[in-house]
Amino acid sequence: MTVDVGEFALLVLAGLGAGLVGATAGLASLVSYPALLAAGLPPVVANMTNTVAMLGTTAGAATGARPELSGQWRRLLPLCVITTAGGACGGVLLLAGPADSFTAVVPWLIGGASLVLMAGPRLRRLAEHRAHRGIGPGTGIAAFLAGVYGGYFGAAAGVLMLALLMTVWDQSLARTNAAKNIATGCANLVAAAVFAVTGDVCWPAAIALCLGSAGGSWLGSVVVRYLPATPLRIAIGLGGLTLAIVLGWQAYRT
Repeated sequence: MTVDVGEFALLVLAGLGAGLVGATAGLASLVSYPALLAAGLPPVVANMTNTVAMLGTTAGAATGARPELSGQWRRLLPLCVITTAGGACGGVLLLAGPADSFTAVVPWLIGGASLVLMAGPRLRRLAEHRAHRGIGPGTGIAAFLAGVYGGYFGAAAGVLMLALLMTVWDQSLARTNAAKNIATGCANLVAAAVFAVTGDVCWPAAIALCLGSAGGSWLGSVVVRYLPATPLRIAIGLGGLTLAIVLGWQAYRT
């Protein structure tokens, strides 16, 4: 499957927007996935191609958020191991069965995570006794499931992870967002490897999106450093709810 020069350029621009939105809000696929569908890719191929392309988002976000990642690696590395395992399981699940079996659950997951994210500070106060203990069993299980979802479908996986980390880690939104980008990136990395070897990836489209998303995510990681935390958190939550409604409507129509 190929793309012409015009489609390649448009996908680079879509990747730029996806990277910017992904690094700041965890909603990269809200931009990139529809762009791939508009380029004529079938849904499953678009999903696999999008997963591979979003590796650029992880690379750009990690580069742009180096100050926020400083001092976090001791507890972030175990989290990445968990999400990597989840991403591998999610990628295998997508290849083993039809995506339709999961579409009814996806809107509820995204909507619930968006509500949790908007209530994050209050929930974190309720869970304050866990806030400095790294990765507990409950957090580990939730992170694994978020990784499975990220490898299987991916849209708004960052919202799920950000909601989880905002609840259990007591730190600024910018630092938590940086950790979220790495954790979801690990799930995405292993799923992308599975798809690259065994799936049906449209490589020209993946390269175009990857190039744009690398630059956009670097910019987004820098921008989020200066944005007010509460309005940004609420905006991310509202964006997630909007995506949940759209996906729910699409699932209902089919």
